[in-house]
Amino acid sequence: MTNGTAGVVSDLFIIGGGINGCGIARDATGRGLTVTLAEQGDLAQGTSSASTKLFHGGLRYLEYFEFRLVREALEERETLLVAMPHISWPMRFVLPLSPDMRFESDTPTSRLLGWVMPWAKGRRPDWLIRLGLYMYDTMGGRKILPATRTLDLTRDPAGKPLKDKFRKAFEYSDCWVEDSRLVALNARDAAQRGARILTRTRVTSAERRDGLWHVTTEGPHGTEHHQARALVNAGGPWVEDVIRNVARINSSEGVRLVRGSHIVTKKLFDHDRCYFFQGSDGRIIFAIPYEQDFTLIGTTDKDHKGAPKEAHCTDEERDYLLTFASQYFARPVTKDDVVWTYSGVRPLYNDGAKSATAATRDYVLSLDQTGAPLLNVFGGKITTYRRLAESALAKLTPFFPQAKPAWTARVPLPGGNFPHDGVAALTARLKANHPFLTDYWAARLVRAYGTEAEAILGQATTIDALGQDFGATLTEAEVRWLMTYEYATAAADVVWRRTKLGLRMTADQIERLDRFMAHEAGADAARAVSPAAE
Repeated sequence: MTNGTAGVVSDLFIIGGGINGCGIARDATGRGLTVTLAEQGDLAQGTSSASTKLFHGGLRYLEYFEFRLVREALEERETLLVAMPHISWPMRFVLPLSPDMRFESDTPTSRLLGWVMPWAKGRRPDWLIRLGLYMYDTMGGRKILPATRTLDLTRDPAGKPLKDKFRKAFEYSDCWVEDSRLVALNARDAAQRGARILTRTRVTSAERRDGLWHVTTEGPHGTEHHQARALVNAGGPWVEDVIRNVARINSSEGVRLVRGSHIVTKKLFDHDRCYFFQGSDGRIIFAIPYEQDFTLIGTTDKDHKGAPKEAHCTDEERDYLLTFASQYFARPVTKDDVVWTYSGVRPLYNDGAKSATAATRDYVLSLDQTGAPLLNVFGGKITTYRRLAESALAKLTPFFPQAKPAWTARVPLPGGNFPHDGVAALTARLKANHPFLTDYWAARLVRAYGTEAEAILGQATTIDALGQDFGATLTEAEVRWLMTYEYATAAADVVWRRTKLGLRMTADQIERLDRFMAHEAGADAARAVSPAAE
């Protein structure tokens, strides 16, 4: 048992190493607050690595009249593009139209349309979609991203993979983000500014005593005791469990767990645009170019029963996505095309909505001031994580008059200190300095690490200089970087979260990587106990 933090009082203790917890940690440390964050698994191991990987306003949320949420998300797209041009970039989305499309829908917009224009019941008229896209183009102060345009699918390459009946489409802008890397970089930036980030560390109890929170954790260093002036519960799908079973507080507030599943298939089309498909059940899915050689299709909306960590893409959900996509693609998409599936649980605020699809995606911040403050974070979208963090600090800073003002807008994350349109130049420079890099390898490194790719490669002029080769362009130099700076401790952290190289590596290669990382972690622990051994 250790008490390494005994006597040290943090301003904030944050439970949860997903995007909300890490975003709040970064914001708070940059304001001069002292922060400790504990995550029971790996960073982004839950919901934050299981998104559809989009920074988007949420076009379909307009149907639910969630205008504030959409406007905030649209404003954030370009703010985030500037701050993280390596892990986020613009994409164009193609929304095919057909006059015979009918939809089962009970949204506020469909009810209003059915009342005003009863003959349009069960449809989303082209003019209504175009009106929504006009709002989408104008609500967020768009400057970098191009506007919506109309496509003739009989002439445009985007029409080639689709069925002949789709002759017209709208094309609009949104953005891609590497979700797991976003979390890791927020955690890393917070740590560089002074935060203490504890992974594989479970909070077993938290209680108010003498005006402070007394928090007990179990982790790699055994039992530790912490003190903090305020507690932030950013537990994601576990937020309700933290309230009731860790802090032992009675509360009527809770979450609605909604499972979103995705499939990754062999590459289904050759261009670099995404598809936005509307389904007869009123839902939508995306088909997105993924990791250069694959296509990502998702997502589902199913109420989730059971433990969040048990979430997986069921055969029913896989078949639903395959059938949905096959209604659009000329060549049916089958289960033989599927190379990987993943699933995450969205912790939506329980607003009593009738269906999982209708449940609000907006975030709710609940402040409990019966003693030392407790902030519970419900819901949220990855697109608005930075704004959520600012809102969280707005609720907390009255308790910390020394806190500096908001600061994160457009401030680069590690590796993002280059122009938003500078990826090609950075990639060319990396290849020039390290001629052994292939086009794919150089692009992958820049899209993951930005300007820090140079630091990973160092002075290497040959592949051998990077140490062991684990396959699929993953080398010992990169793995050591991830272990040293990004909290990776096991192969899954590297190949499924910090990268997606698990799609390209064999089981034997991943197992060899796991053995290497376990050995290096053990060696580091031994050196920490006995520095003289060096």
